[in-house]
Amino acid sequence: MTHAFLILRRDILRKLALGLAATTAMAFPFADTAIAAAKTTLVLGMSIEPAGLDPTIAAPVAIGQVTWQNIFEGLVTIDSEGKIQPQLAKSWEISEDGLTYTFKLQSGVTFHDGEAFDSAVAKASLERARGADSVNPQKRFFAAIDTIETPDAETLVLKLKSRNGSLLYWLGWPSSSIVGTKSAADAKTTPIGTGPFKFVSWAKGDRVELAANPDYWNKELAVKLEKVTFRFISDPQAQSAALKSGDVDAFPEFGAPELVETFKDDPRLTTVIGNTELKVVAGMNNERKPFSDKRVRQALMMALDRPTIVDGAWSGYGTPIGSHYTPNDRGFVDMTGAFAYDPEKAKALLAEAGYANGFTFTIKTPQMAYAPRSAQVMQAMFAEIGVTMNIEPTEFPAKWVQDVFKGGDYDMTIVAHAEPMDIDIYGRDPYYFHYKNPAFNDILKKVEETADTSEQDKLYGEAQKILAEDVPALFLFVMPKFGIWDKKLKGLWENEPIPSNVLSGVYWEE
Repeated sequence: MTHAFLILRRDILRKLALGLAATTAMAFPFADTAIAAAKTTLVLGMSIEPAGLDPTIAAPVAIGQVTWQNIFEGLVTIDSEGKIQPQLAKSWEISEDGLTYTFKLQSGVTFHDGEAFDSAVAKASLERARGADSVNPQKRFFAAIDTIETPDAETLVLKLKSRNGSLLYWLGWPSSSIVGTKSAADAKTTPIGTGPFKFVSWAKGDRVELAANPDYWNKELAVKLEKVTFRFISDPQAQSAALKSGDVDAFPEFGAPELVETFKDDPRLTTVIGNTELKVVAGMNNERKPFSDKRVRQALMMALDRPTIVDGAWSGYGTPIGSHYTPNDRGFVDMTGAFAYDPEKAKALLAEAGYANGFTFTIKTPQMAYAPRSAQVMQAMFAEIGVTMNIEPTEFPAKWVQDVFKGGDYDMTIVAHAEPMDIDIYGRDPYYFHYKNPAFNDILKKVEETADTSEQDKLYGEAQKILAEDVPALFLFVMPKFGIWDKKLKGLWENEPIPSNVLSGVYWEE
């Protein structure tokens, strides 16, 4: 077959194809000229913009909601059901005494800048997280590690000082993400990981853009999205307008429960209400009077009708809690009966503590919608027992982190703690509650010393009971996950066992 004939044949076929397309368009004037391919772009809305993009150096969950499992990966990961799964480590073995963890690493993995991933890089990342100068928000995760060894490029060995039953789970968190040796210093503004998406740009105050990583090592994921834009929209009305106009394809954590009903008849959008770890608590400064008196804290707890707070703060969506634990978590004990709503008993307990005439204090409320709304309902309930609570709005995260979380300069605050199974925060010293109970700390130590999950669950139950009795914070409710997105969009997590927007399995239906 000659070269000229091939060219002639190609021209004939091209003209036939063009003619067929034109005929089809004339016969079906309202149809596309070809079957539309599935979209490969996504615009995803978030209420809070992260202050940085490195989850290994700062705590706010918004960082991980952009970068975790998208840009950065860990030795292991947490799946949509909250279970530990292999990732950069393809397998592992734990010694019989629980003191040696041997990981076999994936081969052929590179960072977005071309740096090769191996055991030396993994070791450097963990040493950075646990070192003396570390600012890792969960540095305590790595405290049990004694030494890190690298027998070969694909083997990493962690030798522990003492057993740590939660270590493997913690290694799946955003704060345990593996960062490259060449890129770690600039990861706050230019994150470079091994994940399925590469960082493109960050227009502060507006958006972060990612693009698919064509060299991604895990071909089994078959990533469908080519471009992802995270849009930061704090105002609930603006969130709603962006969804309805199509300017935003999805809001996995929609911030206005009172508007959820307005989407239910929209033929283009779907509404999903799932579980989260978002525990809304009003933390008190346990070192500052009158909150240093347990009776005062108990009285304040009895002044609060939690179902009414859920109604007023979150339009009835939410589950009251009596300790720092969610019903989703293993070992959950319902402690809402401890110091249940009883204003008369609250008054009597205040009088016993020396505050028969009440007292006045200030609550610092971050500007997320649930916080001032909850505070306003609480303010009215406290007034019923003679306690005056002034409300001071506080910018989040910067001002709140500076004044409350790090500075400890507050009476009471209110915030949703998003990390799963984080009851241990009450044992940290320092931590913004300034709560100290050696018996509670002993229970946490026992949890880590056993690998028996049933025994751990029993211990977690004991820990919940201590917190419910001591009331270092006013335990209010667990927020649900309001997901609102285009009906053709598939693969977003309906529940949230860990704060995230995992996009590797997200795609558009054709």
